[in-house]
Amino acid sequence: MSDREPPRRRVPAPAKPPRPRGAAQRQPGPGARPVRRPAAGRVPAQRPLRLGSPRPRLRLVGLALGLVLLTFVVRLFQVQAVQAGTYTAKAEQNRYVVHTLTAERGGITDRNGVSLAVSEDAYDITADPTMFGPEQLKITDGPERAAALLAPILGQDQAALVKKLRPADKNSRYTRLATRQTPQVWKQIKDLKSALAQKTGTANVLAGVFADPSSQRVYPNGDLAAGILGWVNAAGQGGGGIEQMLDKQLAGKNGKIRYAQSGGREVPTAGSAETPAVPGSDVELTIDRDIQWAAQNAITEQVKKSKADRGYVVVQDTRTGQILALANSPGFDPNDLSKADPGALGNAALQDAYEPGSTAKVMSMAAVLQENAATPLTHVVVPNRLHRGDRLFQDDVDHATWNLTLNGVLAKSSNIGTILATGQLGKTQPEANKVLYSYLRKFGIGSHTGLHFPGETPGILAPPQKWSTSQQYTIPFGQGFSINALQAASVYSTIANDGVRIQPTLIRGTKGPDGRFTPAPKPEETRVVSAKTAKTVAEMLESVVDDEQGTGISARIPGYNVAGKTGTANRVDPATGRYRGYTSSFAGFAPADKPRITVYCAIQNATSGGYFGGQICGPIYKKVMEFALKTLQVPPTGAPPANLPVTYKP
Repeated sequence: MSDREPPRRRVPAPAKPPRPRGAAQRQPGPGARPVRRPAAGRVPAQRPLRLGSPRPRLRLVGLALGLVLLTFVVRLFQVQAVQAGTYTAKAEQNRYVVHTLTAERGGITDRNGVSLAVSEDAYDITADPTMFGPEQLKITDGPERAAALLAPILGQDQAALVKKLRPADKNSRYTRLATRQTPQVWKQIKDLKSALAQKTGTANVLAGVFADPSSQRVYPNGDLAAGILGWVNAAGQGGGGIEQMLDKQLAGKNGKIRYAQSGGREVPTAGSAETPAVPGSDVELTIDRDIQWAAQNAITEQVKKSKADRGYVVVQDTRTGQILALANSPGFDPNDLSKADPGALGNAALQDAYEPGSTAKVMSMAAVLQENAATPLTHVVVPNRLHRGDRLFQDDVDHATWNLTLNGVLAKSSNIGTILATGQLGKTQPEANKVLYSYLRKFGIGSHTGLHFPGETPGILAPPQKWSTSQQYTIPFGQGFSINALQAASVYSTIANDGVRIQPTLIRGTKGPDGRFTPAPKPEETRVVSAKTAKTVAEMLESVVDDEQGTGISARIPGYNVAGKTGTANRVDPATGRYRGYTSSFAGFAPADKPRITVYCAIQNATSGGYFGGQICGPIYKKVMEFALKTLQVPPTGAPPANLPVTYKP
């Protein structure tokens, strides 16, 4: 046996059970509790999810904010330091401007509320000249290009538009290219403006064109009552007639708006201040549109037929003095003054002064009756010729000696008989002249009618001490002094109104922006002759129309008693100051025994056909009077005519 022990054989240790995944590889120390092994079938617990550190994200956000702030700082430095001059110039494009807010003009209606003049929406086309320069458009011919586009739309001269778009004042920011354009015109400009804005690489030469809301005057009846209404000029002011006469009331009060603009556009955030416009008042006339139409048609037709210079018709309410029609021919269309005859503008019925002729004899007869110098039955021997002063007088027709009543003198319109009758107004001719003059003045001759109408003439009536030798005898039968058509109508309305003259009126009232109607002031009234005298004169005027020897038989109206008087006067030619041609006229009222309506007609210088008043104006009187009586529903009175004698047997 050897001294060495044989090698020991290693016995392997029993295998340890596997450790759960994730368990700590830790050896139990002395005294440590034995590791609890998981029970069979139990799921081992998972480790909790651990979040990453937020510091990298915060650093990233901080870096981004820093870059943004740096960008603002750089931009601010660029604006305030590097490009300060450029932006200062651009800031000049942003300033406060003040625009006028045009008040809506009041309307004009007839007595029944029918519109005669209205205002419709329109636009004033404006521009900012600074927006057409090379700095804005990057071209040198901006005004020329813009004018070429606008000229055919606005109907204006291209060179004139260029001058407005390139004014002498380089700092001018506002110019008006056209006024009161229709909405269609502004839409056409806007569409063209938008089309240019959408084109890339093309300068929008209309970017500086704008529109201010305005209104346009429209006369829906064309030339009807144009002489009364007048027109509104390009500046928005009344240019004639009622438009001028009541311009302040119709126009209202303009307002204004102040706002900041940039590039011609309002800056909403910059604030604005506005004073609203106050609309004008509506005006209601005494005119009846239908009667005006009838009168205007009748006089226009006769003026053309007679190839006369002009004519007028006046229709008046005898009880109130209100004018129902004031017609002129030729007339004009206030909607288009470019086609109007300058000589036809205005209102000739109020502006023409002419010698009235025999229609004025009614005043002479009223004076004779009122002064008790004669009665309708007084006998008057009318010779073929009458020598007075430096003249030899005659009647319109050659005749043998007439044996007429005073009523017959008026019915046959005898100049000689009128001279003889008015000679009884005083012991001497100068005294008779003074008496006649006083009555003419009471009837309104030589004075304005009271309408205050633009351009109205008061006529011409010299004081009696200045009457020439011939005037002493011509004035009684309507020559040697002058009147206008409304004055002539007013004379007959005075007789119809029992001898009381009522100042003629054309305005019935006004309606303010608040809708409240204010009647016109009551017209003045003046007693001229007594009611008895007026009634007697009315009966004498019936003979002019009803009696077969009267000169006004063409004015008869079936069923009505008609009072009327013819007139045929030598006419003074305005161009030469000499007598040339005739003034033909007819005046009267109906019903004669209960008057409601006065109609007066006059035609100047008829050159075709007849020229006697009863011949060419009598039918107009009849036509207009019949229409007015039916329109106002005036029934016949049924009273028999006066039938005063015209002649007497010596």
